[in-house]
Amino acid sequence: MKYFLQRLAQLIPIINWLPRYQAVRLWPDVIAGVTLAAYAIPVAMAYATLAGLAPQAGLYCYVFSGIAYALFASSRHLSIGPTAAISVMVASVGGSMAAGDAASYAAIAAMTAGMVGVFCILAWIMRLGSFVNFISESVLLGFKAGAALSIASMQLPKLLGVTGGGDNFFERITTIFQQLGNANLTIIALGVGSLLLILAGNRLLPGWPVALAVVIISTAVVTIFGLTEQGVTVVGFIPSGLPAMTIPSIHVDQIEGLLELAFACFLLSYVESIAAARAFASKHHYEVNPRQEFLGLGAANLVAALGHGYPVAGGLSQSAVNEKAGARTPLSLIFASITLVLVLFFLTGTLRNLPDTVLAAIILVAVSGFVRIDDFKRLRQISRIEFKVALVAFVGVLLLGILKGVTVSAIASILFLLRMMARPHVAVLGRIPGSIRFSDAERHSSNERFPGLFLFRIEAPLLYFNVNTVSLRVLEAIHRETTTVKLAICDLSTSPYIDAAGARMLKQLGEELERKGIQLRVAEAHAEVRDILRATGVSESLGGVSRHIALADIVEDFERGTRNPGPSA
Repeated sequence: MKYFLQRLAQLIPIINWLPRYQAVRLWPDVIAGVTLAAYAIPVAMAYATLAGLAPQAGLYCYVFSGIAYALFASSRHLSIGPTAAISVMVASVGGSMAAGDAASYAAIAAMTAGMVGVFCILAWIMRLGSFVNFISESVLLGFKAGAALSIASMQLPKLLGVTGGGDNFFERITTIFQQLGNANLTIIALGVGSLLLILAGNRLLPGWPVALAVVIISTAVVTIFGLTEQGVTVVGFIPSGLPAMTIPSIHVDQIEGLLELAFACFLLSYVESIAAARAFASKHHYEVNPRQEFLGLGAANLVAALGHGYPVAGGLSQSAVNEKAGARTPLSLIFASITLVLVLFFLTGTLRNLPDTVLAAIILVAVSGFVRIDDFKRLRQISRIEFKVALVAFVGVLLLGILKGVTVSAIASILFLLRMMARPHVAVLGRIPGSIRFSDAERHSSNERFPGLFLFRIEAPLLYFNVNTVSLRVLEAIHRETTTVKLAICDLSTSPYIDAAGARMLKQLGEELERKGIQLRVAEAHAEVRDILRATGVSESLGGVSRHIALADIVEDFERGTRNPGPSA
């Protein structure tokens, strides 16, 4: 029984920490929860409209997923809810599948959340935390910037009171410019005014629910002055209370079409969530369990599906609101959900005249932080390859849309990685003066070289697609030596793995060098590499491999032999 309870506490961490919950944490968690709810009301409604759903769908996401995640969370500050990028993903695929049927579309969006939840649970079972790392930080940087501009191009028509149109960012911007002559001045004044108020409020009153205040003011203005008669569109009727928890009903033939969307949402949800969770864990000095986060996100998405929502994730901005408001534990999410439930029961009528242009302004402010020019500049200085990956993600999203853009950028990231591994650096080594260590002689001209001895290091795994390049570069480097080479030593310390083709290449290289009167040895091979060399029979042809013989030992033996040559034949 004790073992069962321990396993249950590992599975549901709240069982472990809630009995030890300190009363001093209660008030900060309550304040953080109420503050998070104040932030979530306008943002969740805005993101739901961005996804093409009724505004209340975003509130349902926060209510249900927040409670579910809090039960399984390993992060104390991560807040779960709809995000801009996922909202656009859902709209880009689900909208075409529903063919204009609002009820069908809502079911499709909810089922997508359910499928994301299933993917998360499967990833938790299969321990696939490292798999999703193929969506790198570089991909996310370009993706977020491209998504921000793409989302902005979708929201500008609402801000300006024009119809808009177009399949990608460039077409949408062109269409907006063509329609400016038909812009509604009332909508522009209301939308741009709200945008400026939110920006100014966020700067002057950080941490305050500025967007909620703007929602209240703009709704009152529309109601008092009857602006709907001047073309201002509003969110309209929002049902009070909570929806019945039901399993989404869709056609079987729609499931296959949703798999790609759900998988993309799953990848993006986890990568964004774990990045935000780790950021706050590092700041507050505690550990986040990446595998446990699969379980938390899975539960959150499954409950969002049952509660008529759509896929959710841990967003950085909403988590920052939670953390800055003083959250100490995941209970803040439960208090936020309670607050939102009260709003859904008693205050939905007051939101009837909330203008769509204000929701567009909220979205524009939310995504503006995704375009980080300085981060692109810094990445270009650090790594040209990663900078190119970020650019591919950025342009891919603008040209192809959110879903295809993130897929292309992930593939590009893998291709750039393979390209780098296919052309590994082969360093010609020299001994660091006054030591028994060796490093790249080209980078450090003061390193000691030995006439007749050629040291080289392959700085990558030896795999079937790079062995020809490695062999050619080694032979070219030996050919450039000014003295006759008698012994070549391959340092395998930076080659964690070799396959059969890599072992065969070393054997063939040794045979070719032997025809030139040069002996080939290997040193510093890792255990798995030694096993492969022995299993393929290559070890004997290279003079044997051993963990007891270091590169410095072979060099010392060579030096001793050159200083004290044996008797000539």
